[in-house]
Amino acid sequence: MRFGDLTYMNPWWEGEEDYHARRWREQKIHWWPKWIKKLSLEPFSLNFVLGPRQVGKTTGIKLLIQKLLKENPPESILYINVEILPDYKGLSALIREFQAIREKEDIKTGYIFLDEATSLDGWWKGVKPLIDAGLLENNVVTVTGSSSLRVKRDIELFPGRRGKGTTLEVMPLSFGEYVEIMGLKRPELQREKTLKLFGEYLKTGGFPGTINGMPMDDLLGAYIGEFVRFGKNLEIAKETITTVVQSAPSATSFRALAEMTSGYSYKVVQDYIEFFRELYLLGIAYLKQGGRVLYRREKKFFFRDPLLAQLFSAWSGTQLREDALYEWLVQEHLYRKFGKVYYYRNSYEVDAIAGNLKVEVKAGKAHRRHPKTVTVLEKEDVPFFLLDLTP
Repeated sequence: MRFGDLTYMNPWWEGEEDYHARRWREQKIHWWPKWIKKLSLEPFSLNFVLGPRQVGKTTGIKLLIQKLLKENPPESILYINVEILPDYKGLSALIREFQAIREKEDIKTGYIFLDEATSLDGWWKGVKPLIDAGLLENNVVTVTGSSSLRVKRDIELFPGRRGKGTTLEVMPLSFGEYVEIMGLKRPELQREKTLKLFGEYLKTGGFPGTINGMPMDDLLGAYIGEFVRFGKNLEIAKETITTVVQSAPSATSFRALAEMTSGYSYKVVQDYIEFFRELYLLGIAYLKQGGRVLYRREKKFFFRDPLLAQLFSAWSGTQLREDALYEWLVQEHLYRKFGKVYYYRNSYEVDAIAGNLKVEVKAGKAHRRHPKTVTVLEKEDVPFFLLDLTP
C-alpha cells in the first residue's frame, strides 16, 4: 500500500472532517471518553489501549485527533487501521514515509495511531526496529487491540522501550458511568428514576452504539467475527457458552462443563473459555478460603456486560436466569474497582469477595443466614450498590 492511499483514513490531511468524529457529534447521547485524558502525549511514548470490540476505542482515538489538530498541523498525525495491511513490512514502510514527510515539513512531533494492530500477525516487527534505531524518539505512538492476551503478550516485546507511554483498558460503561451520561444527578435520592435507568442499562449494556440505538445484532456480529478470525469453531463456542449460562450462578469446573457438551474434552472447553476471557466476554471468580486462592477448584464464570450476557444467552439458545445476571453485574463491578474478585463457600456461600467487601446477591434465591460481615443484596439493592462502587 502506498502512503497516499491512506488519505481516506486521514481526511484531516485534506481539510475534511473525520467520519467517526462526525458520527459521534451527531449521536443523540454522546460523551467525551475519560480515558483519553490518561494517554501520554509527550514524546517518546508508546501507549497501548485494550478493550472489546465496539466499546469506542476508535471513536476515542478520533476525538483525540480532533483535539490535537487544534494545536498541531494535519501532517503531524497518522492514523492506520492495521487490519487492512497485508504484513508488518507494509506497516514499517508507511511509518517511515510518514517520518520522511514530517521531517521535510519540519514538524517536530508526530502522533501515530495504530488501530487494531494486533489483528496483524507480527505487527510489532514493523514498529520495534524503528524504536530501537531511535527513529521514533520525537513521536507518540498509540496502539489499540481487542484481544487482551495478545496485546499484553505484545507489550512484553517492548521492555524499556515504552518511554512515557501508558497502558489502558477501555470497557463498556459501568452502571455508575451510564447514570452519569444520562444526566441523572444524585441517583441515590431518586429511587424510581434510578431503577428505570437500571432496567434500560440491562437492555443496552454499556456500549456507545447500543445506547444510541445501534442494532444489537451488530454487536453480536462483531464478536462472532472475532471467533471466526481467530479460527474458533462456532459450534464449540456455542456449546461452551451454553454450559456457562446453564451452570450459572453456581460454581463449576472445566470438567463439569465439558460433561455437559456433546463430547468435547475439558481442555477444549478450557481453551474456549480462556479465549472468551481474552475478548473481554467472560471473567472468572476463583474460590478463596482462609486467605488462600484455590485456582484448581470450582470457579464462577461471569459475563462482563449485561448486554453481552443477554446476546450470547440468546445466541446459544439458553435461558438466562435473572439471579445469575444480577450476580454477574456485582462480580464485574467489583472486579473493575479492585482488579480481582473471588467467592467463598463453606457452611454458607458468598457470591463475591473483593477488597474488604463480601457480597451475597439474593435476587431470586431462597433466604439464607449470613454473618454480619456479609452485605446481602435484594434485587432492588443491586443498582445502588453498583453506584457506590463508581469512583
